[in-house]
Amino acid sequence: MAEPILRPVPFRGGGFAPKPIRALGPLTFAAVLLLWALATQRGWISPIALPRPEEVGAAFLDMIRSGELFKHLGASLKRLAVGWVLGASIGVAVGFAIGLSSLARSTALPLVSALFPIPKIALLPLFIIWFGIGEASKFATIAFGVFSPMAIAAFGGVDSVDRTLIRMAQSFGLPTRDIIAKIVLPGAMPALLSGVRISAS
Repeated sequence: MAEPILRPVPFRGGGFAPKPIRALGPLTFAAVLLLWALATQRGWISPIALPRPEEVGAAFLDMIRSGELFKHLGASLKRLAVGWVLGASIGVAVGFAIGLSSLARSTALPLVSALFPIPKIALLPLFIIWFGIGEASKFATIAFGVFSPMAIAAFGGVDSVDRTLIRMAQSFGLPTRDIIAKIVLPGAMPALLSGVRISAS
């Protein structure tokens, strides 16, 4: 009797693990620039709506030479930093309160859920009326945009902490402050970092 022919079976358990192809990132940007240049040169897009790439590059170099770019970039980075720190701090505090307190969960959670879908830029006119045309209204707009995702991330992170660990710490007489610092905060850290990534954008 002839022996059965054995053939190798290809491994199919890759688990959909995509790997970055480094060369495609720069090629994508190059293709976009090429399409941009072609569209403006052929007249497919009006120069009023979108200037040519070389005009944008020349204006960019002029702003670097004059120092105007760094002046405005510094102001924008300052606004982003102050607004993000304010929004993230208040959001984490409110999220932890919602996760740890029944009173806060009953009162603050519906409010945060109602505020979350509101386009934050739509409230800029209100912030200008309340805080004026200066820096305060810009800080408030950024802080409000950061607040909702950070509050929800903090609340979700606290909710995901294993309650058995908290009960065990309480049974050993650990103070509430230590339970939050040593159990709840480390357990909620992955959700907080996810909230940081979302709100930073």
